[in-house]
Amino acid sequence: MTERRIYFLEASLAFLREVLDTRLRTYFREAAEPFWYEKASLRAVRESKRFAQLLQGKSLSDEEFILLLLALAPHFEPQLLSGLIEKYLPDGGEFPLFGGTKGTYYRGILPTGETAQFLLGGTDQERRNQIAGYLASDGALSTLGLLHLDAVPEGEPRLSGRLVVNEEVVEWLRLGRISRPRFSPEFGAEYLATDQTWDDLVLNPHTQAQLQELQLWLRYNDTLLYEWGMYRKIKPGYRALFHGPPGTGKTMTATLLGQHTGQDVFRIDLSKVVSKYIGETEKNLSRIFDKAQHKNWILFFDEADAVLGKRTGVKDAHDKYANQEVAYLLQRIETYPGLVILATNLRSNIDEAFTRRLHSIIYFPKPTAEEREQLWRKAFPAQVGFRSTVDFEQLAQQYDLTGAHIINIVQRICLALLAQHEKIVSPELLLEHIQKEYQKEGRLA
Repeated sequence: MTERRIYFLEASLAFLREVLDTRLRTYFREAAEPFWYEKASLRAVRESKRFAQLLQGKSLSDEEFILLLLALAPHFEPQLLSGLIEKYLPDGGEFPLFGGTKGTYYRGILPTGETAQFLLGGTDQERRNQIAGYLASDGALSTLGLLHLDAVPEGEPRLSGRLVVNEEVVEWLRLGRISRPRFSPEFGAEYLATDQTWDDLVLNPHTQAQLQELQLWLRYNDTLLYEWGMYRKIKPGYRALFHGPPGTGKTMTATLLGQHTGQDVFRIDLSKVVSKYIGETEKNLSRIFDKAQHKNWILFFDEADAVLGKRTGVKDAHDKYANQEVAYLLQRIETYPGLVILATNLRSNIDEAFTRRLHSIIYFPKPTAEEREQLWRKAFPAQVGFRSTVDFEQLAQQYDLTGAHIINIVQRICLALLAQHEKIVSPELLLEHIQKEYQKEGRLA
């Protein structure tokens, strides 16, 4: 850690410690001195490079910024809150007005909404209500994805919930970067990347034309909304459906759109996100959308019909909760400000009520013979040669294969050549591995 970064952390924590100490001193000495904080010190912390980059384009009041520091304290100085309480209550004892709670593993004091109210409002009820407003779900701290107030059991005061800071805020302040999330049981989305280019993708001309419309949105959406003022009339975000047989380029197209625009693409397999347990599907989806909300990610939902399939009448509790899952997903998709792509093998599997909400529906058909010939020629590496009797045009006309099938075949052929210390592909080798691909799917070549 550089000297500058040490100062940045020490300065922010020293400021918070002084603010807390001032409030506690004011309270325990019964307003012997007015509560205050040094605005010049606050400004110096806010304008430090790390905070300035974190909050660029985000509008926070001084009070909201102090609440952010309060939520960060346990992550950087675990003894800060408990040390100050011990200073004023050396013999221990309860101090309900201060709030705070314990964690499962964390042994210090975790600040709550009540801690925030005491810090900036003391016992002034009007001021405490104002601080509660800063912690509302529609407040800047929450909507900007910086921190939120943890839920509490029914019947308990909402402000007794913990102040939960976004883990990415902590990571950014600590390391100066935010790592890309990995697929896990807690985050059911997989990052997609490729070294291929648009030249490697062979698509139907009609599909290509439709994709150009989507690319126009990616390129000009911000200009349309904010420079041309259309944000007053249309919602942010774009929703597209990719449909067609497996192996026709839906996933690769989504990945290339991200590569082309510099946006991360995350694939969510809805057939795996859906849970048989009530409420779990919504939780799984919420984690993904909450993570993506301020990232400008492209979200690619595979097997979309797992949730957005045709609905039937409510006959039992299962139908009721299935419809709730659909409603939740639709609501999150429609409020997501970026690009959402849903993919399915059959468009007819998707509920028509949902397709009306889409901006575009793009069909990925099986490749024609001409397109299959291009796929064959593009698939092999430059190190491989061919016998003069290899006829890609005939192969393309004779065998009904998708791009994914052809890549599978080429991979097996290349491995066979390497094992035999060969570099030349014969018609017999091609036919052998085409037959294996057909047999894998229960077909005859």
